[in-house]
Amino acid sequence: MKNIVLIGMPGCGKSTVGVILAKIMGCHFIDADLLIQEQEGRLLSQILATDGPDAFNQIENKVNLAIGGCNTVIATGGSVVYGNEAMEHYRKTAIVVYLRLPLDEIERRLGDIAERGISMKEGQTLQNIYEERIPLYEKYAHLMIDTMGLDIKDAAQKIRETVEFLERNDVSQLQ
Repeated sequence: MKNIVLIGMPGCGKSTVGVILAKIMGCHFIDADLLIQEQEGRLLSQILATDGPDAFNQIENKVNLAIGGCNTVIATGGSVVYGNEAMEHYRKTAIVVYLRLPLDEIERRLGDIAERGISMKEGQTLQNIYEERIPLYEKYAHLMIDTMGLDIKDAAQKIRETVEFLERNDVSQLQ
């Protein structure tokens, strides 16, 4: 099975849905944000505070570009779409799934974004980031799954069913 890569805004459920999806599909699970922290020896928020968002995005791109293998669900950070090389790698080697949620729900889920470790430039708001990233998520996604109103298990099941349908029908040219 190809890898399944989850993309979307912070707070959309990539990590939580990803763990459940990996369990119900019998796959491995990688949280790219945790991999970044492990490789850098720092929290995401520390990398952002010390190095800034541009340097963070370069680190994120490099780490995601190095993730390979198969039969793995990969939860990415929300800013992964700024790394063109990593996203092109994922488009060729995986099924990229965009977990779509409206801005007001993301705001409700995130609360205080300062503690979250979100890659944002000085003066940017969550709405600015949302508007900037949505076209990128849509550009790179093979599938878009609306998760509003779905609990974690239902969202994972919806992704599983869609991916299995694609595989059964040999939709291997998902470009």
